[in-house]
Amino acid sequence: MAIESAEECELPLIDLSMLKLGGSESEECKAQIARASQEWGFFQVINHGISNEILENMRREQVDIFKKPFHEKENMCFPAGTYRWGSLSATCLRQLSWSEAFHVPMNNVSGVSDNTGLSPTMKRFATTVSHLAQKLAEILAEKMGQESTYFKENCVPSSCYLRMNRYPPCPVPEIPGLMPHTDSDFLTIVHQDQIGGLQLVKDGKWFAAKPNPDALIINIGDLFQAWSNNVYKSVEHRVVTNKQAERFSTAYFLCPSYETKIQSCMEPSVYKQFSFREFRQQVQQDVMNLGYKIGLPRFVI
Repeated sequence: MAIESAEECELPLIDLSMLKLGGSESEECKAQIARASQEWGFFQVINHGISNEILENMRREQVDIFKKPFHEKENMCFPAGTYRWGSLSATCLRQLSWSEAFHVPMNNVSGVSDNTGLSPTMKRFATTVSHLAQKLAEILAEKMGQESTYFKENCVPSSCYLRMNRYPPCPVPEIPGLMPHTDSDFLTIVHQDQIGGLQLVKDGKWFAAKPNPDALIINIGDLFQAWSNNVYKSVEHRVVTNKQAERFSTAYFLCPSYETKIQSCMEPSVYKQFSFREFRQQVQQDVMNLGYKIGLPRFVI
């Protein structure tokens, strides 16, 4: 089955340096973040506080690791289960992901062996990007008129993680780099290269996000949609493959502990209260039984 075409678009671009100006400039920046989260579920940020040096070093060392032979990647000094490839749950062609990844929980970042050459760089990247995620979550909570301590208390290093992705060149255009899905977290921060391939749904149509070398991409996850009572949108997105070029990206996922209760911050609530553990178990069960994720509709009142 052919992947439907997507029109190229530029995601909302927000200059976070406005936050430091205070007054009306800061409030306008916060309003832009909230508006993009409501209308798109995706946006880009520049002047985000993560230096080009950190981003460039992260990308260079990430590429070096993915270039190693398969048996070396499997046996590198990462925590067990970190290296993944394809889609183990795929039952047909459209569910296959043409990609490989290192999936590293934040509390394991400092434990990554120095002989990979990645540990110091990963630690710097993880520290700075986690601060940015907390800042954005606080802003989104503030714009809902809510206290922001919820995210600091529940989204701790043991529950958040980094995912380094490689999408090899693919000769079969029907195979996706990553099948359509929504993210099962509060929000995701992505640093991608210039190859492109990220696509998202808006108003029932697929759009291809134009890469911006100076920006990080932010997208809202299922938990923020439930917490905000559908004010902020977790939208379906995918990665398409490229016949000639490989694509690299690094994503940070702001997740709560499994015991954290997710409850809408206003009434009447669209969703019943659930724990993150219950949500993850339901997603895993659906993927196993159906081959795909259902997600939030399972928890509608």
